[in-house]
Amino acid sequence: MKTPRKTQAPERSGTQSIERALRILRELAARGEFGWRLSDLAARCDIDKGTAHRVLTCLVRERFVQQRPADKHYFPGPMLFELSLSLPGHAAFQQACERRLARFAAQTESIAWMILRSGNEYVCAVREGELELRGLMVHVGTRRPLFTSVGGVAILQTLPSLEAEDILHDNVQQETVTRGPGRLEALRKMRERSRRHGFGVNLGDVAPGVHAFAVPVCGDNGHAVAAVCLTGLPEQLSEARIPEIRKLLTEVAEAVEGDARQLLGSVMKVASPD
Repeated sequence: MKTPRKTQAPERSGTQSIERALRILRELAARGEFGWRLSDLAARCDIDKGTAHRVLTCLVRERFVQQRPADKHYFPGPMLFELSLSLPGHAAFQQACERRLARFAAQTESIAWMILRSGNEYVCAVREGELELRGLMVHVGTRRPLFTSVGGVAILQTLPSLEAEDILHDNVQQETVTRGPGRLEALRKMRERSRRHGFGVNLGDVAPGVHAFAVPVCGDNGHAVAAVCLTGLPEQLSEARIPEIRKLLTEVAEAVEGDARQLLGSVMKVASPD
């Protein structure tokens, strides 16, 4: 399946190889626990197989990518982790959020998680809680289009209308290419419900038997850079508890904003964390 690409100016030959390598790394990171076969990864990235193999060979040599001998699947490599060590503020922020969300998950007996905005997508940074939920297929490192998550919907609600519309258009394209149109109506229902309540609300709209709620974590310009989410069973997180749940989520999100300003500084002042 091909990844939809935004309309843009023709690629300059000097950056084309870099853009291909980055596209491959993003897709590898999105399926870090499963890996990719060469042919599937090339098709996903809309790159011919020979070119993808040449790029991957270079990335393996430089340890950005590793290949499992047993089945030849490609996975993210150790160099990505090593480079992340140059961002100690981000590691400290994640650890602070893990502690906060672990307490929140224990308090609510649900799953508490935090996503970060990454362009038109989100990446899960923290997931805490012992509750078993088959309908919640999000773990640390999961990367998906914003509109597929209640947290992504909460983020979209804070953005300028034209920017949000552009992201939705891109997200619909991604969803249609990768999964078909089957979930589009359910995702629209989640957005409409969230719009009525003024924050992210999913009452089994996407995964029956799973309720989820989210509020944004905003930068200094009021636009969200992240979202704090709570997911559980309908009997735990019922519609009648929506005002209480929103209050609890807002308290956690405000604390997370404080941690971000202390540990990340300028990240909270940028227009968007692309």
